[in-house]
Amino acid sequence: MPDSFFSSKKTWKRKRAPFKDSGPSFSKKILRTSNGRVSAKGKGKNHTADEDLRSGGSGSEALDDMDLRADEVDPNESGEEDADETPAEKRLRLAKLYLESIKEGLADGEVDAAEIDKELISARLKQDVLEHAGKQHLYVADSFDFVQPPPTLRTRGHRFSVTSAVASSDARFLFTSGKDGCIIKWDLHSGTKLATFRKLCPDGKGKEKAAAETPGHTDAVLALALSDDGRYLASAGKDRRLGVWDVEKGEWVRGFGGHRDTISAVVFRKGTQQLYTASYDRTIKLFDLAVMGYVETLYGHQDCILGLDALRAETAVSVGGRDKTARFWKIVDETQLVFRGGGRSSARELLEGGGLADFEEEERDGGKRGGRTEMKYVEGSLDCVAMIDESTFLSGGDSGSICLWTTQRKKPVFTQAVAHGLSETVSKTEGVIRTPRWITSLGTLHYSDLFASGSWDGHIRLWKVDPKMKSFSAIGNFIVPGVINSLQFVSPRRGALDDASWAQSEPRADASRFVSEASPKKSGSVLLVVGTGKEMRLGRWVTVKGDGARNGALVMALHPRTST
Repeated sequence: MPDSFFSSKKTWKRKRAPFKDSGPSFSKKILRTSNGRVSAKGKGKNHTADEDLRSGGSGSEALDDMDLRADEVDPNESGEEDADETPAEKRLRLAKLYLESIKEGLADGEVDAAEIDKELISARLKQDVLEHAGKQHLYVADSFDFVQPPPTLRTRGHRFSVTSAVASSDARFLFTSGKDGCIIKWDLHSGTKLATFRKLCPDGKGKEKAAAETPGHTDAVLALALSDDGRYLASAGKDRRLGVWDVEKGEWVRGFGGHRDTISAVVFRKGTQQLYTASYDRTIKLFDLAVMGYVETLYGHQDCILGLDALRAETAVSVGGRDKTARFWKIVDETQLVFRGGGRSSARELLEGGGLADFEEEERDGGKRGGRTEMKYVEGSLDCVAMIDESTFLSGGDSGSICLWTTQRKKPVFTQAVAHGLSETVSKTEGVIRTPRWITSLGTLHYSDLFASGSWDGHIRLWKVDPKMKSFSAIGNFIVPGVINSLQFVSPRRGALDDASWAQSEPRADASRFVSEASPKKSGSVLLVVGTGKEMRLGRWVTVKGDGARNGALVMALHPRTST
């Protein structure tokens, strides 16, 4: 692999929060004691940040603008610290606490106590180990029935296009955001509206003149993200502001500034309260909601960042619009891998020179398959990205192609050209002009072989990734009119949707087998959350009228097929 593939540690500049002892992961440098106080790593055992501030020590100036007091004691923290405890004893104690937490999670109204046995705990531990390994390990795409339309919950409430729709991991709440500047909270079981968060005037004709810390957004909300623990909702959009909301109370917690242009994407690092934001100002910012603080800024993209995703590791992947690159960020190593989309051609040269290019014909893998030459359109922009596992991800853009990437190769492992077909436009001078439908959104069932893609052709297409991660193929599609602006897969625990009548389907004889063999900590059903609109999320390049297109959200319950 060429050395140039990996960037130097000086590739991007890093702007850290004003905390002298901060490192690659801010949360690793802040230790919360059992009484809720915060201590700075590297000081004495009883030395706290509060004392440092009172004494006016070397770190006092750096901490002036930061509130490091915890609101409450971490419920997962062990209060049995012993200075004389050996490392082996500590590992044993923490392992026992972890097993107890698993038992409590399994027994909390989800299964009968008799089912909490060694097999369930073993399966749960195996699942966690596989996720920490960061590799694809759930081969479930063939388990679902994509022939019959799935049970679907539909919501409506936004005046303009829905830009993002996310559901909590416990399948209790659904949040939708729109170009109207509103965020709506829904009960995912009944489909009823619970609350609306807004800052715009009720008539929608003007904006409130309020202080910067007034709850809400003053312009279109373009992105939402929910933390894994279901505690925080993050929102961002055209007002260049990151908002943090308390999910249970439905209250504004805090707003963050810093970006100089529209924030296009937000995502939580899986299993943590660390948050990434991407913006039109070509930067990615990291925040840690455990201490409600800003961490650092990442630089590298040469155009507006339009898509962002992250999983459990301290990494992230982003796509930079018309710089036609996907970048894999290694936060700890301070490096980035650059993947360049598209390809060089006479048409591309014409496009980059300001001309109008049609397309280029290329033979996949250097040859024809079945005597058929595939048409590949010039890629002018990468618009969306989604991670499959820690080293594999997908990208989509205005060429209509979906590309499968791995961090071990500089070029796409596999490319599906014109994944959502061609759009035809009649010109008086040129006749019928065919152009590819853009890939407007991608969603993956993390660490599995299943993902979905959306455009404006009236279909959500489902795909299966090959076990060897060398290709993928279509396995089904659902009819959904309008522009698909967001896609999310959610795997609720067993029993989470038992009282949701809309999600019920015919009894599935092999549901228990699916749970035990494929995904022990998830239910037999998987939810596909879809945000739709009459316009595209980031602009008005395409408008879909009629044909049932709506500004709303859909939640589909995908059930394992019945065994024969």
